[in-house]
Amino acid sequence: MSAELRLPPDEMLEEAAECLKVMAHPARLKMVNILMQGEFAVHEIAELCQTSANQTCEHLRLLKGHGLLSSERRGRTVYYKILSPRLPRLIECISASCGA
Repeated sequence: MSAELRLPPDEMLEEAAECLKVMAHPARLKMVNILMQGEFAVHEIAELCQTSANQTCEHLRLLKGHGLLSSERRGRTVYYKILSPRLPRLIECISASCGA
């Protein structure tokens, strides 16, 4: 091979792989699509995704733990929103690539 290959740094590839692993669940993809439209309370997300509040909280905690979402408690209600500016671009890429 005479041409030098251009490859992303390993650190970037590892970060991308971790993000893809976290997003590799239909419920989480749906939740992120919902949150791309604004801030929502856990019970609203659960209802829209047709999942239990406990399942919804677990998915949201995982996404938040990986720095993709942020949350704010107001009284007894917890609201989530997208934190990572890369997340909407990832969803758009998935939608374009998978014909969704």
